[in-house]
Amino acid sequence: MTIPFFDGHNDTLLRLLEKPKEERVAAFVEGTKDGHLDLPRAETAGMEGGFFAMFPPPVMTDLAAVASGPGAGKNDLPPELGLADAQYSTNGMAALLLDLERAGALAICRSAAEIRSAIAARRLAAIFHIEGAEAIDTEFRAFEVLYAAGLRSIGITWSRANAFGTGVPFHHNADPDIGPGLTDAGKELVRICDVRGVVIDLSHLNAAGFRDVAALSTKPLVATHSNVHAICPATRNLTDWQLAAIRESQGIVGLNFATCFLRPDGRMDPDTGLDLMVRHVDALLEALGEDGVALGSDFDGAGMPATIGDVTGVPKLLQALLDKGYGEALVRKIALENWLSLVERVIG
Repeated sequence: MTIPFFDGHNDTLLRLLEKPKEERVAAFVEGTKDGHLDLPRAETAGMEGGFFAMFPPPVMTDLAAVASGPGAGKNDLPPELGLADAQYSTNGMAALLLDLERAGALAICRSAAEIRSAIAARRLAAIFHIEGAEAIDTEFRAFEVLYAAGLRSIGITWSRANAFGTGVPFHHNADPDIGPGLTDAGKELVRICDVRGVVIDLSHLNAAGFRDVAALSTKPLVATHSNVHAICPATRNLTDWQLAAIRESQGIVGLNFATCFLRPDGRMDPDTGLDLMVRHVDALLEALGEDGVALGSDFDGAGMPATIGDVTGVPKLLQALLDKGYGEALVRKIALENWLSLVERVIG
């Protein structure tokens, strides 16, 4: 039995953007041996769609220099990214997403109804997401352009500061309560997103910024790819009070598959079992209820458990949930239906 699923986060566009221009679309449509996600593997796994992130990378030679792990980062944030650099990479990924749509590989969806239509037409449903709002100017002119292109989900910060707020450093055995809250521009961005029906992703935001979003937003609180801090005390994971706030708002959390956000020791170790992933799902269900838990893999943006490997390993996780005693109806909610419900309530 293949259970269809919808994924809360992938960084595949950035991986493709790093290829020669003439290879990018074909690499996704025809499939490759590198990375975690392409169209043939998605179809094999039963993936119906997901949030396709546009992450403007740091201006540094090695992103692993700020990767999570015990002691990694020393509580320092990567340097801020300038507007021009952020717009250059974000526009490149946005253009690539549009190219993939023109090639028939996916459909950019602006509503829950469009997601359902794409699924019915057997096309991968893509939500246009930016991870870190550095490409948006504080007069919000770029927001309007991106929105017209299909933008329907924004992570206010990645793990650095920007004009809107401050992210959490990549650090283990630490609390996300570090740094100031949203700037005035960040608060205005929250108001605009609420009015226009754009999901606000809290995954990389610090605790003060989280509190500001919770106080300002009238929409469900969302962390597309985060786990449980009580199990893995990484700054990127959600503490008890954050989970309680998400539940109160009838929001949702997507389980992050990254080993460093699953393991209690915070190690980037592929020898990480499905049992630990199920443990996080158990804790999320206890904290959020059946309507608040989904998937948020972080494919092509993090190290995966070897048992998952790539998108074709997702059915193993879903089977592990069934084997644990979760009923098929609950597994289907976690896999697909909860994301569709969230999109319907926030985007429309």
